[in-house]
Amino acid sequence: MAIKAPSLQWDYGTAYELFASLLVLHTPDKFGIRPSFAAGVRSRIPPTERKLLEDVYPFTGLPLRWLHTLPAPKDAISALWALKQIPPAERVIKLPMLDDPAPYPSSDPEEAEKHKRWKEILLRVPAERKWKQEDAEYLQKLASKYENYKKDTITRFLDWWKQPEELGEGFLSALQSYYHSFFEEEEKRIEPALKAGLERAQALAPKMSVDDLFVELSQGVKLEDEFRVPKLIFAPTFWSTPLILFEKLQSDTMLILFGVRPPEMSVIPGEVVPDGLVRALKALADPTRLKILNYLAKEELAPSELARRLKLRAPTVTHHMSELRLAGLVNVLVQGSEKKYTARMEAVDTIHKNLKDFINASSE
Repeated sequence: MAIKAPSLQWDYGTAYELFASLLVLHTPDKFGIRPSFAAGVRSRIPPTERKLLEDVYPFTGLPLRWLHTLPAPKDAISALWALKQIPPAERVIKLPMLDDPAPYPSSDPEEAEKHKRWKEILLRVPAERKWKQEDAEYLQKLASKYENYKKDTITRFLDWWKQPEELGEGFLSALQSYYHSFFEEEEKRIEPALKAGLERAQALAPKMSVDDLFVELSQGVKLEDEFRVPKLIFAPTFWSTPLILFEKLQSDTMLILFGVRPPEMSVIPGEVVPDGLVRALKALADPTRLKILNYLAKEELAPSELARRLKLRAPTVTHHMSELRLAGLVNVLVQGSEKKYTARMEAVDTIHKNLKDFINASSE
């Protein structure tokens, strides 16, 4: 019996980008952004508020469900106003939408149990105004695969989380400072690209199957069980390109932010050389990654299979796959906790075209 294709809906608002850009600035390595640039933008925020964001933001995630509920125009200033209406003690607690019945799309029971425990900690710590050593140890275990999440990083987060009133006030103040020091102007720069990206996606939708549209908008992610729900809501994002950001709003609805940063634009304001082109050329300049693409052009492979063929450690292959994914050079099939990859050959042609266009462009 054929599976019914999901219905498509669209959303738009620069409020998504206010929070997405902060996530990128606090975890630049995950998005292929220069850490020095990210640190420079963060330095515009007053020191106390900057420290709060650095301690908390990598853990809270994006409040996609909350942002989706905001009324039009759903821009940054209206999001800050809506956030101010929430009592300080509830402000940051509500943003991750911890009452969400199914916030992460995973059919893996172990992953579901991890999220349940994580949710329980996030709810209990502010309610009791304290955290336990076992909380820190559990979060450390969950975050062990991420280099940025050391033990002291987790304890600093929990120290903030146990004082919800102070955190709520400081978090709003920090967001307001970020808006006035950087994002107010950035919003004007990126809004045309967001609108153009949404219009392009809406024009493609009637011409493509949902599966092909998903691959196109995600720049290489194949629509499999993790994302198969009756309703998909797409919204454009500039800063996280080429990666997607997603959240399961309800058991039958998934919200997906897809990257729309044009190849001729850089995430860094004023930068002439597009960072997407630089990232792609760096990815192709590595001999190991060229070998990987050679394998993936012939068949679909998991990182473990590539590791055996290349005689490399699994973490090394994972790093290479991350670089190839950020460069848009691979398709990825997500199956529970496993990923399988194929080469995205059309991206090679695009890189060649973008390189020629940049070299031939006017230097004035």
